[in-house]
Amino acid sequence: MTPEEMVAAAIEVAEAGMAAGEMPIGAIVVMGDEVVGSAYASEHTLRRHLVHADLLAMIQADAKLAFAKRPQPLRLAVNLEPCVMCLGAAMVLGVTDIYYALESPGDGGAGIAASWKNSPDTPFFVAPRVVGGIRRAESRDLFRRYCEDRPDNTATRWARTLMEPQQ
Repeated sequence: MTPEEMVAAAIEVAEAGMAAGEMPIGAIVVMGDEVVGSAYASEHTLRRHLVHADLLAMIQADAKLAFAKRPQPLRLAVNLEPCVMCLGAAMVLGVTDIYYALESPGDGGAGIAASWKNSPDTPFFVAPRVVGGIRRAESRDLFRRYCEDRPDNTATRWARTLMEPQQ
């Protein structure tokens, strides 16, 4: 799968999440051309905070693959830049590449990944290559639609910030 195809699939998952009443954030984990994890944010459904789309997709992939030797690298696609927590989880899981659509300026982890200094003492903890801006307009439109019929609250105010072009 190409990064474009991966982010398009993540946007489809985000659409399903929005239809279920969740924030429109979706993620997939891919090994080769096989999707080994897929999830949308589930904070309302599960009534928990640590159920981000990318984290849930990586947990699913980890459960499926466990410690098996991976014939191909793991790649993650999300329609919103992974937060610092999810970036850390990606590093632990051994994700080599992260592709995302829309920047999350308040909590995004791409800058941390870019400045991460890999250590020979922890060769299993390596920052992935992170590429953003793939299908950005589609993801921004998803958040616009999400905010249209939602009451004004902390979540929708945050989501509205994502619709503003970043400087």
